Amino acid sequence: MDKKTLLAIVLSLAVLLVYQMFFATPPKPQQAPAGAGEAQQVQKEAAIKPATPGVIATAKKTAVKREIASRDIKVETDLYTAIFSTRGAGLKSFKLKNYQKDCTKCTDDIYPLIKNSIFGSKDKPYVKSDEAVELVNVKEGMPFPLAITFPESSENIAADSMFEANAARLNLLGAKEKQRLVFSGVYNGIMKVEKIYTFDPDHYTIVLDVKMYNLTGTPLIQIPRLSWQQYVDPQREDDSYGHEGPVVSVAKSIERQEVKKLDKEKILGPNVLWGGFESKYFIASFIPENPSLTTVIMNRDAQNMVSVGIKGQKEVIPAGQSSIVSYSLYLGPKEHGLLKPLNVGLEDSVDFGSWMKWLAIPFLLILNFLYTFVHNYGLAIILLTTLIKLIFWPLGNLSYKSMQKMQKIQPKINELKQKHKNDQAKIGQETMALYRANKINPLSGCLPMLIQLPVFIGLYKTLLYSIELRHAPFFWWIQDLSAKDPYYITPIVMGLTQFIQQKMTPPMGDPMQAKLMMFMPVVLTFFFLNFPAGLVIYWLFNNILSIGQQFYINRKLAN
Repeated sequence: MDKKTLLAIVLSLAVLLVYQMFFATPPKPQQAPAGAGEAQQVQKEAAIKPATPGVIATAKKTAVKREIASRDIKVETDLYTAIFSTRGAGLKSFKLKNYQKDCTKCTDDIYPLIKNSIFGSKDKPYVKSDEAVELVNVKEGMPFPLAITFPESSENIAADSMFEANAARLNLLGAKEKQRLVFSGVYNGIMKVEKIYTFDPDHYTIVLDVKMYNLTGTPLIQIPRLSWQQYVDPQREDDSYGHEGPVVSVAKSIERQEVKKLDKEKILGPNVLWGGFESKYFIASFIPENPSLTTVIMNRDAQNMVSVGIKGQKEVIPAGQSSIVSYSLYLGPKEHGLLKPLNVGLEDSVDFGSWMKWLAIPFLLILNFLYTFVHNYGLAIILLTTLIKLIFWPLGNLSYKSMQKMQKIQPKINELKQKHKNDQAKIGQETMALYRANKINPLSGCLPMLIQLPVFIGLYKTLLYSIELRHAPFFWWIQDLSAKDPYYITPIVMGLTQFIQQKMTPPMGDPMQAKLMMFMPVVLTFFFLNFPAGLVIYWLFNNILSIGQQFYINRKLAN
């Protein structure tokens, strides 16, 4: 077949298609006769077929293309300042007004602040920058977060496609009513897309409705994908105590992805309750309306752009009709009291741990309650430490008394070891008989400590991951209870109190074991050097209270 013949056939088919679409009178629908259920099913299956390439090509030829210049739309509330772009109808910037970035030079400014505090200066400590926390980080040429695409559909649009906006700016400062920002665009004469953002001035939540209009004469099949793009510096140092990267809740199980290990596309789901990009204290998340039909796709490209995309269900849009997909967005602090009311488990993004959260959350609630009275989280930690110590006071007394009794019979135990040094079974029998004779439970000395261990871990999680302690000052040089003591003063004092407590504790076991225990304060001091100051303050005052309790028990037993 020569080229002219092929061209003639193609043109003939094109003429027939154009005639059918624009000039032919459509036949009137006839009512299906009774018993034609099978025929109706065939017609229904035919109706949901995607538009054919020929129809799409024809629509492209008749589409009117308009070039729209990119511009920014500012949305401001009392909580944040957002900048949207008509390029992709995405998010260009999102700054949280009530949270400032970490100060990178606080250590250099601390000594004069201590001196000023001592001499009564009214200068405020420099512990945080004046710049608000920014949730968006993209490089030039990268698509903005909250781009909507249809990569697996019969018609896709680029992540940086141009939209028109219905407003130049939204001012919600002091507002009481919700406001909407609508982006719209027509693509290839086939589909019109509207992205409708609804802002609540009192919350960090934003409702996003994506409305898709089928402009063709046949059904379109669309599978929307909403994505959050974030640039991650490959040279940045990972935070030992916090995660920065994609996070997803799949069937109520939290999945965190390390960016450096994201070498290929990763798919999670279905049953995705929410997904997004997090740091230690903040999260940009999206919540689908149909979790059971939602999956999350994560990848990282050569430019270190990390993408977290949430893929929805298949949308079959009949000819000339529309379909809508809705998302709830939460862009803000990982504060348990703000996340819990969303009722999707987004509060689990606070890394308390699946088991320890049952202790960490009550501790956080008590800590916040105490803060309402003293207005200082350092003092609130001290009060919480005192409260925990009072609860465990009887167990502490039991433990100290048991250790005192075991110390008294230690010489007899040593005699048994010498007497039966070649018979370990005999030593064990005689030792247990000695315990029974003196009414000593060997577990009573260490059991109270083991019981308190989960409490310590739970409180550790509370103080480490609660945003309430971020940039929360105590006094003088401690101006951020969530960060380490920059001069290591509190860890060293804590080590001294641990040493004093160890010296006051009755020695148990052989002398070698007692010497090893004396190294424990040194080991703990090194561990606590980089712990948050709030946690060190807890352990320090717990030691002080334990020393007081030990002194009380020793004096009581001496009398």
